[in-house]
Amino acid sequence: MKKTIVDYFEATVEKYPLQVAVADPVKKFTYEQLQSIARKVGTSLAKRNIEKKPVAILMRRSVELPAAMLSVLYSGNFYVVLDAESPVTRLQKILKTLCPAAVLYEQELDEIVQNFDATVEKVRWEEVVEKQESDETLLREIRTRMTSEDPAYALFTSGSTGEPKGALLTHLNVISYMRWFIPCFKINSDTVFGSQTPLHFSMSVSDFYGTIFTGASYHIIPKEYFAFPAKLMAYMNERKVNVIYWVPSAYGMIAKFDVFKYMLPETLEKALFAGEVMPVKYLNYWRAYLQDVQYANLFGPTETTDICTYYVVDRTFDERETLPIGKACDNCELIVVDEEGNAVTDDSIGELYVKSPFVGKGYYRNKENTDKAFVQNPLHNNYLDMVYKTGDLVKKNVHGEFQYIGRKDFQIKHQGYRIEPGEIENVFNTVDDVELTVCVYDQEKDELLLAYESNKELDDKLRVYSEKTLPYYMQPSAYKQFQIFPKNANGKIDRKAIANMITEDK
Repeated sequence: MKKTIVDYFEATVEKYPLQVAVADPVKKFTYEQLQSIARKVGTSLAKRNIEKKPVAILMRRSVELPAAMLSVLYSGNFYVVLDAESPVTRLQKILKTLCPAAVLYEQELDEIVQNFDATVEKVRWEEVVEKQESDETLLREIRTRMTSEDPAYALFTSGSTGEPKGALLTHLNVISYMRWFIPCFKINSDTVFGSQTPLHFSMSVSDFYGTIFTGASYHIIPKEYFAFPAKLMAYMNERKVNVIYWVPSAYGMIAKFDVFKYMLPETLEKALFAGEVMPVKYLNYWRAYLQDVQYANLFGPTETTDICTYYVVDRTFDERETLPIGKACDNCELIVVDEEGNAVTDDSIGELYVKSPFVGKGYYRNKENTDKAFVQNPLHNNYLDMVYKTGDLVKKNVHGEFQYIGRKDFQIKHQGYRIEPGEIENVFNTVDDVELTVCVYDQEKDELLLAYESNKELDDKLRVYSEKTLPYYMQPSAYKQFQIFPKNANGKIDRKAIANMITEDK
């Protein structure tokens, strides 16, 4: 019986030993090679007498990083991938919460690691790979003590407070999620993923674990390739990438620079996206050139492994519309309630709660935030029935599909009216020459401000448009042009940075 991620990986290696498992622009590992390295490092960690403890990983995004993740799982522990580009202060906050049993790191990042707490055991990747032999007996013995409920990894998110919270996911969470994701999108040994998302970000769970559960190939696309779209297309065609799962901003770069006019991704079959709202103008650009590709909008928080709802695009959308987030994934129950905790009617807005084996174990060493978000099912109190309270507002459209409205904690009250900034953004996103917009609320001055991405200064045009299309209480009082919006480490639009810049200018 396969009860852990390692069991599934071992079965894949046995079936596809010489298939390329993971690759970056300069290096590739077959499944057999990936297994060999993971077992070596896993043995080294296991011999340090740590088990079912967190192990932090600080490594660049290369083929060695997936090997490091698997090595921690082989050792009977759970991993936390640290962002090597994060400020040291953020890394130290994460480590303070995590209290890892060890930090696994590559030599290139030695200087950063030396700033970590002296009591943390520091394990240099290169030394272990070179010197350690794998101990198969020890690793098998460890697996006999593992259960599917053991933690596999934690992903640290900032949340609304900016303080890192470590969402804890188990082997069972990943296995349950893969039982939906793999058949839903027909992932198999012929799948070649072109991966955009870093491995400390929840979106990476789908394509990375979708790979090692099936014998697919996982090709890491460097972040800088997205600034050089011709190089990106050449890389995808060279590697014969047929499935991508990117944030919408990455799709937007292709559309903004009209890349498909000159070069197409020749082998692409599926294009999945999540992490932020996909502007319909970007989707329509891709669909105009790549009509036979399957497109799907995926939605879900880190706490549900990755995704809890999805929509496979099956009709044409006008640029003034927003894409639905669709229906529940198999083995997910979606509960939508009003502020009193009552189930809402189909056409009303409510907060989304998720009940599923995809839902994680809360936040590591953070009982206060765990108790706020992982709660008893609000619709009954007959038995223990834990659900995740997402903080996302949704409602059903005329097709019976869920529509994302916005974050509950983003809702603002302005001039006595409750306003969703996303509604304002949707209006301005349809204006000619506007790529994207971000609506910011300056609470101190009680003002709505609009940041827009464009090559042209459009303040006056947007002001006139606002007066014609929006009620007075939803009209921004000031506008700020950006040539390109700043992005965070995950490639998503950095709303916090934009808010700081626009309010400081005011």
